[in-house]
Parts: sequence; structure tokens; C-alpha cells
Amino acid sequence: MLTKSKEPYFSADEYLQIEEQSPIKHEYVDGQLYALVGASQNHNTLAANLLSALMQHLRGSGCRVFMSDIKVRIEQRNRFFYPDVVVTCDQRERETPLYLRYPKLVVEVLSDSSEAYDRGAKFLDYQTLESLQEYVLISTKEQLVQCFRRSEPGLWVLQSYTQEDKVYQIGSLHFSKTLEELYENVSF
Repeated sequence: MLTKSKEPYFSADEYLQIEEQSPIKHEYVDGQLYALVGASQNHNTLAANLLSALMQHLRGSGCRVFMSDIKVRIEQRNRFFYPDVVVTCDQRERETPLYLRYPKLVVEVLSDSSEAYDRGAKFLDYQTLESLQEYVLISTKEQLVQCFRRSEPGLWVLQSYTQEDKVYQIGSLHFSKTLEELYENVSF
């Protein structure tokens, strides 16, 4: 969940300086800071399960997997977000150790407070990143994974995976796992 702080406008550089010193994380939207609040056990379990599986799958590939403490910068929209899981395979990322600019995959684990934003405005912002090939939303209420994939003409195509499908795929990483593994230790 995001809560707007009562701060004045900050430049992107000021935001980065503040964020290095702040005990809490903030997302940045057009000069405004939005404090991030804690997540549920299910939220953290899902993110950790996916992170672990992706790290194992991508070992030795040159791609790197990060969890919610690394920011993604969307320069075109003047934004910084903290996705729940993000994968980059671009070596230019080493130029900016505090944030990523060229993610290949962004994953958001949905919560009641952020679901509409993650599906709407935030997804529109992420779509401006040319490097982004997939945007994945994971439900904490049921076994449901929704993968939005960028197609050749640049359109975003949705593939939903439910309990009946048993397996979900992240095509850009040639990755597939069972929903049972993803949802291990998650209680509904």
C-alpha cells in the first residue's frame, strides 16, 4: 500500500539521496514521495518462492534477479518503483547501483491496497520501458498468475494461469513451474 507523504516536490536526484538515508522505502511519482507499508505473510512468501525459483533457473545466465529492495527507474514518466521481483539481463544496469533501468521482467504480488494501481497506472508506466518483455501479477487470494507479454507488434497480451492449469510460464525467461510450488506455504 502507498501513502502520500506531505512533502514538497523533489527532483529525482533529491529522491535518491533521501531514499539512501530513509528508514522506510518510498516510491517516487512526479516529484512526490509515497511511503510503502508492510506486506502480508502471503505476499512475502509468494515473492520469496518466485525469487528462489528464478535465481536457481537463471544461475549462470548473466541475468540477475532482485526482490523488493531495488528500485526500477522509469525516466520517461519520472517514476521510481519497488517491484516485488524484477529480472534484468542488461549489463548497463551496473552503471546505476541504486536502481535498474532495463528490466526484462517485473512482478507485482497483489494486495488489496495496491491491486488497482498495479493493474492500472503502474502497468501503463512500466509499458514505456522498451526492455520490459513481461509484467506478471500474482494473486494472494487464490492461485492465479497473470502474465502480460509484449508481442512483436508491441501489443500486450494476457495469459492467465489458474489452479486448473497447474503450471505457469514466464516465456521471456524460458521458465515454468507449478502453481503448487509458487503457492507453497501460502494460506487462503
